Amino acid sequence: MSTFTKRVLSGSTNGKGILVAATATAGTTIHTAVAGTSDFDEIWLWCVNSSAADVKLTLEYGEATAPDGNIEYTVGAEDGLKIILPGTLLQNSLVLKAFAGSANVLIIHGFVNRIAA
Repeated sequence: MSTFTKRVLSGSTNGKGILVAATATAGTTIHTAVAGTSDFDEIWLWCVNSSAADVKLTLEYGEATAPDGNIEYTVGAEDGLKIILPGTLLQNSLVLKAFAGSANVLIIHGFVNRIAA
């Protein structure tokens, strides 16, 4: 039977939101997945836009190669806690990074459910 453990994103400090500073690849580190291939991290992310303009967010999901590893989302102006990653799985120490069309205006919040086999 699998066990689930809720964890903070590895790129977070004390569970706080992660400010997306990068505006190009390689992005700001959001989370590094569990090592190995028997366990998984189920990643849940929400985003806040503190800017007065819409801002494009690009997630580099385990790799920076476009389009294979890229997930793109436009976060509306002064809009907050919009779900951007709904429990997708990552493992094998792959890294989830993010960059935005404007620096230091998008904040990513979230958590990981670590699933151990």
